[in-house]
Amino acid sequence: MLSLNWTSVVVGIAAIFLFWTFSATSSSPFTRNFPRLQNKRICLLIAHPDDEAMFFAPTVLALTKPELGNHLKILCLSTGDADGLGETRKKELKKSALQLGLRDESDVFVVDDPTRFPDSMSAHWTEDDVSSLLASAFAPDLAASLNGSKKADPKKAPTATIDVLLTFDKDGISNHINHRSLYHGAVHFVRSLMKDKPGFASPITLYTLSSTSIFRKYAGVLDAPISMLQGAFCNVYERLSRQKKNGSDPARLLFVSSVNEWLTAQSAMVKGHQSQMVWFRWGWITIGRYMTVNDLVKEKI
Repeated sequence: MLSLNWTSVVVGIAAIFLFWTFSATSSSPFTRNFPRLQNKRICLLIAHPDDEAMFFAPTVLALTKPELGNHLKILCLSTGDADGLGETRKKELKKSALQLGLRDESDVFVVDDPTRFPDSMSAHWTEDDVSSLLASAFAPDLAASLNGSKKADPKKAPTATIDVLLTFDKDGISNHINHRSLYHGAVHFVRSLMKDKPGFASPITLYTLSSTSIFRKYAGVLDAPISMLQGAFCNVYERLSRQKKNGSDPARLLFVSSVNEWLTAQSAMVKGHQSQMVWFRWGWITIGRYMTVNDLVKEKI
């Protein structure tokens, strides 16, 4: 009986790893047709150092692959200084980002403005503050019109120095108020970019990371089938309804890390963010879905 139990455990573990290998969107032949982003200037907008590893690691690992030609940067709106570790956490973010595939430390920018963007479980960051910062960083014409130094021309197409903006959705994955503030600020930014610009397409596509139920949140790679079905349905619907125009970005992105990529994400968190590795985070990085599976939805603005 004991031998049979051990056999069942070994077979079960082997089955999970086999399934995991076939699910990985970066290497499995069964997922090679899932939508990709190529040759894009991308900004990942996060609230705290470690968000990039705990929530967006599959996305960063996928989009920074050299063969795709993307250039991904991280903009973090706080130093995570709630416990007085701001300077330490800024360095940890850069170390983690390089492990996840960013080209250089200069591709990571951390905002240190505790008046507007305090690291807090209760402080709301206004959408105007988030939006104006994004404008100053990526849309100089919009920033100039907002501060009154230049009048907006409704006949001129909106411009930006990035093509894609990634951030949390309205529920912020963990319902953290700082995460939710990023969503509202990012939406406000893109709306401001397109205000009084009828007939033009937005130069920036906004994708948000989908929040899930608590059961799926801790299902790890076992959540991949649900996410894949959703992604496949969305892709089929997009094609049948002819919503996707030539050159337009897909309505949904799905990234499932391979075992090696998951280990890289583990290393980015454990070795990169050493100051944050308290006991409960070990559970998150071991069975948390977002260490393995990311699905992002294009916001319709």
